[in-house]
Amino acid sequence: MVKNILVTGGAGYVGAVLVPKLLKQGYRVKVLDLYLYGEQIFSPFKDNNNLIQIKGDIRDPELLEKELPGTDAIIHLACISNDPSYELDPELGKAINYDAFVTLVGIAKKHHVRRFIYASSSSVYGIKEEENVTEDMSLEPLTDYSKYKALCEKVLLDSMNNSCVATIIRPSTVCGYSPRQRLDLTINILTNHAINRGQIMVFGGDQKRPNLHIEDMTDLYLFLLGQPDHKIKNKIYNAGYENLKVIEIAEKVNKALGGCIPIIKTPTDDNRSYHVCSEKIKRELGFEAKHTIEEAILDLKEAFYSGRLPDPMNDIRYYNIKTMQHLGLK
Repeated sequence: MVKNILVTGGAGYVGAVLVPKLLKQGYRVKVLDLYLYGEQIFSPFKDNNNLIQIKGDIRDPELLEKELPGTDAIIHLACISNDPSYELDPELGKAINYDAFVTLVGIAKKHHVRRFIYASSSSVYGIKEEENVTEDMSLEPLTDYSKYKALCEKVLLDSMNNSCVATIIRPSTVCGYSPRQRLDLTINILTNHAINRGQIMVFGGDQKRPNLHIEDMTDLYLFLLGQPDHKIKNKIYNAGYENLKVIEIAEKVNKALGGCIPIIKTPTDDNRSYHVCSEKIKRELGFEAKHTIEEAILDLKEAFYSGRLPDPMNDIRYYNIKTMQHLGLK
């Protein structure tokens, strides 16, 4: 039975919502994170004996050797997220997103970790002409970020032996409120600007973006932990719903917030566009998203108005690339 979970990058945007759910379900959780965005993320759980927090670097093999023994499952979230953050320092991006991953997989195999769930990205597909992008299509990553996501998938599937169940999820752009908020993701950006700047700036607009509410993203990881080995071993699943053009997302934001916010379009050279199909995970496992873009927008609205996201236009904690620049990460 899977009980001891290591969540790498567990104090990040997704992890900050996932870890409390794991604890509520009775899992013993170990979070490995640099805590760049604050060390108070899990302060409500400071007296929970099932939570161990490790402030450390995933690039440190000695730390991994120390912390992995006794781990039943790894949910690997740690990475330099998105293309702009990666391109800020490509050597750092490769060291964290790929080199450290190879080491982690090797040590996990050595210590007989039973399950390894890897958060890849739907960006590995690149630009597709097909109406629906399915898991059996070729990977044509356009950037180093997505290229190394794709390479990590291969490393994981090639490296794990019969005793480990490896599962790869290709999430779409996640949206909604988190105690470790990001405001540099499409829906979150547009909602922030609509509420706190009084206008919605759309770069391009015709690019399609598949979206996934953060509650569905985190529920999916919990769901996978509860699946029998034979159903998810060496499987790859898309997780992306509500495939919309960016301009359509902007219109949803406007409508959800009252319909009176001007939308301003401007050109862009970002041509990434894809329509992700998530029928496979529904067909094989029965998992389907339950939350909507509108819910994410309204959750963010409530967080802004209640003061849970102070100074949203200027606080660098909400923006990965600004935080990296400020800290001068190496």
